Amino acid sequence: MTDWTRSTAAELADALANGETTSVELTQAHLDRTAAVDGAVHAYLHVDAEGALAQAEASDARRAAGSPASRLDGVPIAVKDVLATQGLPTTCGSRILEGWIPPYDATVVDTLRRAGLPILGKTNMDEFAMGSSTEHSAYGPTHNPWDLDRIPGGSGGGSAAAVASYQAPLALGTDTGGSIRQPGAVTGTVGVKPTYGGVSRYGLVALANSLDQVGPVTRTVLDSALLHELVGGHDPRDSTSIDQPLPDLVAAAELGATGDMSGVRIGVVKELSGEGYQPGVLARFEESVELLVKAGAEVVEVSCPTFVHALATYYLILPAEASSNLAKFDAMRYGLRVYPDGVDAPSAEEVMRATRDKGFGDEVKRRIILGTYALSSGYYDAYYGQAQKVRTLISRDFEAAFAKADVLVSPTAPTTAFKLGEKLDDPLAMYLNDLATIPANLAGVPGISVPSGLADEDGLPAGFQVLAPALADDRVYRVGAALEKLLADQWGGPLLAQAPTLDGVAR
Repeated sequence: MTDWTRSTAAELADALANGETTSVELTQAHLDRTAAVDGAVHAYLHVDAEGALAQAEASDARRAAGSPASRLDGVPIAVKDVLATQGLPTTCGSRILEGWIPPYDATVVDTLRRAGLPILGKTNMDEFAMGSSTEHSAYGPTHNPWDLDRIPGGSGGGSAAAVASYQAPLALGTDTGGSIRQPGAVTGTVGVKPTYGGVSRYGLVALANSLDQVGPVTRTVLDSALLHELVGGHDPRDSTSIDQPLPDLVAAAELGATGDMSGVRIGVVKELSGEGYQPGVLARFEESVELLVKAGAEVVEVSCPTFVHALATYYLILPAEASSNLAKFDAMRYGLRVYPDGVDAPSAEEVMRATRDKGFGDEVKRRIILGTYALSSGYYDAYYGQAQKVRTLISRDFEAAFAKADVLVSPTAPTTAFKLGEKLDDPLAMYLNDLATIPANLAGVPGISVPSGLADEDGLPAGFQVLAPALADDRVYRVGAALEKLLADQWGGPLLAQAPTLDGVAR
C-alpha cells in the first residue's frame, strides 16, 4: 500500500491525473498522519477534517467528470492562521482573536478553494507573526520534527513543521522578515518569499503592510513553483498588488532541475556571512556554492554595506506599522472583550485597556510600545523617518549588486534550530535569527531557502538563500532547483529522508 504522505505535491497531482488514487484517499492519509504525530509537533491550531474531506469529494467528482479545476486539484494543503478563512477560526496565534471566524476568505484562500485544494487546517504561528521561533503563540509552541526539543523557526513554524513532518504536502505561510525562509532553513523544507505585491495580501491580517508577503512552504522547489503560480498574480482588491503577469516559475524550476548553471552569475554577499554564523552552516553554504560553480555558474563577491543596518532598520519600521495595525483590536467590534476587575460601569477606554492587557502576549506588547514610541511626536523623524531613509539605501545596494550578478546568495539563517526556551528571555538574540532574510523584505525582492545539508555540530538542517531582483522570481526557482538536484545527487535523495523518527512514528 502506497504511503501518499511521503509523495511530493507534483507526484500527488500526477497520481490523481492518472487515476492511481483519489483526493479523499490523499486527504484522509494526511489527516491520519496528523492524528498520529501532531500531539508531539503541534503544527496545527485547527484541523478541519470534515471540511477537507468534503472538498476532496468534490475534487474527485470533478476529475471523474474530466474537468479538474487545476493541476493541483485534490492535493491537500495547510494554511497559516494569519490568513482569513471563511467558516474556519482565524486567531493569528493570539488570545485576542480566540474563536473569531471570518465572514470572508483571503484572496489566496479563495484561489485555493476554486482550484480544488482541500484545506486540512490552520497552522500555528507566533502571535500576529511577531517572532522567530513560534514560541510566542498564545496556544503553545510548535516543535521541530527533527528534534522535538528545538524550535521550528518563526513566525511560520507551524506551516514548516506540518510539511516537514509529512502532515501536509503543501502549506501557505507569510514572510515579513524571513518567516517563510527561516523556518524552511531549520526544518529542511523549501520556503519562498515572492516579490512584494506578486501574491495578493487581501485577507492577510497585517503585521507590517509594507513588509508582509504570502508565499509557499513545500518539500521541493517544483512544488513551490506550482503553488506560487497558482496563488500569484494581480488582485484588484489589494492596492499593493502588481498588475503584471508572473514569469513562468514551473518552467524555471524544471530548467534548474537539469543541474545546468551555465551563464548564471551568482553574487556571494560579503555582509551575510562570517562572524556570528555557525561554522557548520557556513560549511554547508560554501559547499553549495562550490557545487553551483562546478555546474557552470560564475561566482563573484558583492558588497552591500547598508545590510549591516538592516536589522535595526527593520525593528523600527515593523513595530511602527504593527502598532498602527493592531490598534483595531479594541474589544469594540470583534474578538476578545475583557471587563476590568472591580469596576461597576467601565468606560470604553477601560475595557480596551483590560482587553489588550489580557489578549496580547509579551512580544506583541513589546513591539507595540517600540512602534508607538518611534511614531510619537518629537521622535518620528529621528527614528521612523531615518529608518525609511536607510531602507532606500538598502534597495540601492541591491540594485548595485544585481548589476554584477543575476542572483545573490547567503546562508538563510545564521544558526540551526536552537532549543525551546533558549532565547525567550533575550529578545535581541532572537531577532538576530532574521539577520540574512530581512534585507529582502525591506527591498521587496524575492527569495528562496533550499536545504543545504546538516551542520556538523548538531546534525540539524541548514538553509541556502537565493535572492533575485523584483519581478525576477523565476531566477530563484532556477538556481534553487539546480542546487536541490545537485545536493540530492550527492546525498542519494532528499534531506528529509535523513531525519530521525518522530516520536516513535516512522517518518
